[in-house]
Amino acid sequence: MASHPFFEGLTSPRILAHRGLVTDEMREEGIAENSVAAIAAAHAAGAEIVESDCHLTSDGVVVLFHDDNLQRVADDPRALADVTLAELEQIMSTRGGLATLAQALDAFPESRFNIDVKAAAAAVPAGEIVAPHASRVLLTSFSDKRRKTALAAARRAGGSPATSAGYSVILRLAAAVRILPLADVIRRILRGIDALQIPERSGPIRVVTERLIAAAHANGVEVHVWTVNDLDDMRRLLDMGVDGIVTDVADRALAAR
Repeated sequence: MASHPFFEGLTSPRILAHRGLVTDEMREEGIAENSVAAIAAAHAAGAEIVESDCHLTSDGVVVLFHDDNLQRVADDPRALADVTLAELEQIMSTRGGLATLAQALDAFPESRFNIDVKAAAAAVPAGEIVAPHASRVLLTSFSDKRRKTALAAARRAGGSPATSAGYSVILRLAAAVRILPLADVIRRILRGIDALQIPERSGPIRVVTERLIAAAHANGVEVHVWTVNDLDDMRRLLDMGVDGIVTDVADRALAAR
């Protein structure tokens, strides 16, 4: 299985706390996902891996935030790229506290982070920030271009984090597994990939199949499925052989594990 240091010593199956952990009680208090409070709650619940997302503020700081604007979190239409760090800190001060990528890595040294690069402008600075923490960071993005840019920046800065495939690699792999399951073709597609993080389905198409899981495992690649919040669905997927579950209810998933 996966050999990158990121995976060493982790409990199986992997439970990845999706954007940290926000319980119903925390949500009633106005705590937001990806906040310092959400990361702390995931850590307190026993989650070894926190899944988060990053954007770049207008003054060049990499922050943990999913959306490219503030509408959903703060009822503010501005784009993240148009907001300064100070402004975002003020907005998040009543929502659990803003987490920059650098601060999160420093403040939670026992946690491992699955970082999804959401903005092209964040790719290089994010890669440079995670470089000293490469053994406990898995970099990913829907965009393989962004993912590779962040990885290259990390490596130039002296670190080599783990990485999860982007959309184009997953499409090629799914087609290869379904249409022409040749071992050498699959091996080339998965070269340099440590994990596949995929939905169970994409519309009517089933993405997670036993054949895809077997192909990934044959190449030392883990399979993590997102975003799964039903415990029965988690058990069913784990019985199929997936290695990890990305979930909003990490506390419940960890208790069930």
